Amino acid sequence: MPRSLAYEPRNALNAICPYFTMFPLEYPLRVLKSHYKKGPVVMDPFCGRGTTLFAARQMGLVSRGIDSSPVAVAIARAKLCKVDVDSTLDLAQKFIDDNRVSDVPDTEFFQCAFSPLVLEQICAVRAALLKTNRDNDSIALLRAAMLGCLHGPRSKSIERQAYLSNQMPRTFGSKPDYSVKYWKAHDMTPPQVDIVSVLRRKLSLLQRSELHNDVSIADVRLGDSRYAKSLPMEKRNFSLVITSPPYYGMRTYVEDQWLRNWFLGGPSHVQYGEKAQLQHTGQDVFTKSLGTVWKNMARTRAEDLHMYIRFGSIPSKKNVNTKKMLRDSLDASGVSWRVISTRPAETAASGKRQAGHMSINSVAATEFDFHVCRY
Repeated sequence: MPRSLAYEPRNALNAICPYFTMFPLEYPLRVLKSHYKKGPVVMDPFCGRGTTLFAARQMGLVSRGIDSSPVAVAIARAKLCKVDVDSTLDLAQKFIDDNRVSDVPDTEFFQCAFSPLVLEQICAVRAALLKTNRDNDSIALLRAAMLGCLHGPRSKSIERQAYLSNQMPRTFGSKPDYSVKYWKAHDMTPPQVDIVSVLRRKLSLLQRSELHNDVSIADVRLGDSRYAKSLPMEKRNFSLVITSPPYYGMRTYVEDQWLRNWFLGGPSHVQYGEKAQLQHTGQDVFTKSLGTVWKNMARTRAEDLHMYIRFGSIPSKKNVNTKKMLRDSLDASGVSWRVISTRPAETAASGKRQAGHMSINSVAATEFDFHVCRY
């Protein structure tokens, strides 16, 4: 079996923060190679952690991304930043040295998840980032790196510790009550680590790479892809969409990333009922909601528009015809689309290995890859 691109050193930036619903880098790269000669501007209206954007960066192409999750946007912006490891580490040390915060969570979860000094330093960096009025490349990179280090499995050696927390999955934040119960049952205590050293281990893997002159972290926007306002007029020049919408029934992205969302300024507890970008109250409602995204993508000024869509449904949703649902969403857009191909995608097993770190069940979804173009 060929080695995954995720493990190649030149792609370390794409792995700066694991994400539960990430799709493999091979998928957008394969699409981009088939369109590369035309020099397309690339769009991902559900950009997640920015894999499509990173693939476009690797190919020297301009890309844009939109997502409704603050966590996703924070990670994706790092994929379009200029990498300067030294300045990013210096910034982290400055934030730790200059900030003495009183807003340190004192719940049992946080006391069991992080050692006292580590939690204090996390809160210092968090407070400094929240005070930042305008992002630059070093801030974007530091924010994503902190999210990537915030929680994950413990190492047997403190010198190799890559995460700041007690034992947790890498890709999602396990719920507080479950976590505390698990740690107590296994007599686990949080690691005593140095934040900057952990960040240095992560960032030292990154390689400098050239960026297209028109690429900027500002090209990743926090927004709702159903609405025209998420697409400023000057950004409507893309001719290639590569994306993977939320699967039908999957509407807890922010809740499943609750600890990272806290770091970005959210509550220090799981808060359910976040407004989803797409409506999941029924299959018809969902397809119409998704159709508004395709309608918005068709607002591009480009003469030709190709869309590559990886789509599925979560295993708990029974009697769902994934292929029909996607086709219905295209019809609901009111745009004339031609379906060029539909084929099974690789099994979405991402997250199973990470979930195993805390004995959490994870079942792979069934996915399909669609290639459609606008008439």
